Amino acid sequence: MNKLTYSLILAALAGLSTVSAIAADAPAAPTPEHTLTGNVGLFSQYIYRGLTQTNEKAALQGGFDYAHSSGLYAGVWGSNISWIGDLVPGSSSSLELDTYFGYKNSFAEDFSYDVGFLRYNYPGSFPASMTTKADTNELYGQLGYKWFTAKYSHSISDTFGTPNSKNTNYLDLSANFEVADKLTLGLHVGKQTFKGDNAGVSNDSLYTYTDYKASLTKDINGYMVGAAYFHTNAKDAGYFNAATNKNVGRDHFVVSVSKSF
Repeated sequence: MNKLTYSLILAALAGLSTVSAIAADAPAAPTPEHTLTGNVGLFSQYIYRGLTQTNEKAALQGGFDYAHSSGLYAGVWGSNISWIGDLVPGSSSSLELDTYFGYKNSFAEDFSYDVGFLRYNYPGSFPASMTTKADTNELYGQLGYKWFTAKYSHSISDTFGTPNSKNTNYLDLSANFEVADKLTLGLHVGKQTFKGDNAGVSNDSLYTYTDYKASLTKDINGYMVGAAYFHTNAKDAGYFNAATNKNVGRDHFVVSVSKSF
């Protein structure tokens, strides 16, 4: 190897070292000021707070979310439902359309918080006998630490069609652990507590219940494939549907596939 060739090799190696050093020191790309994301999923049935919303039939769900780098966000989400028609003959509501906005951020590295407003909208036509509509307004606050979250939701209207149920609340405790590569175990317990009364009968005595959930979710090439088991202690007095001859809070098993984009 002549001196010229050797010198050229040394110069090239020096250049590569300089480029590598610059790349290593380069700052990470800044967080976008505005972000718009979407999601869509197919579920063997729609379960909400332990109660079937589709009478054990499949549900197609999806939504869009806007997020600002400050922590502000807003979104819309929808799913087919059947529970209103199952419980109230003559109604034609087959859609739940949720709208929400809030603010979330993190602090002290492992902690996070989220506060906001959520409205459950149930468009459709209803008989005159249904004096209390299912549309519901809730305020919520959530505190997270690593894998754990605690969320409190408080209704500022009548709740899911139950008369005189303003100030009903829901407490949600959840944990999610990655137990293998891209495989997540989820555990949840929630307490739905109804307030108020109707015709002298306490809503609490009929409708308050606790629900439990255990799930496994696997990320397969960006698709989230899941299986979940649900259990509640919902009373027949409040949650037995004579039209289907079933308690909507009975044990359920759900499989799903979803995708975010």
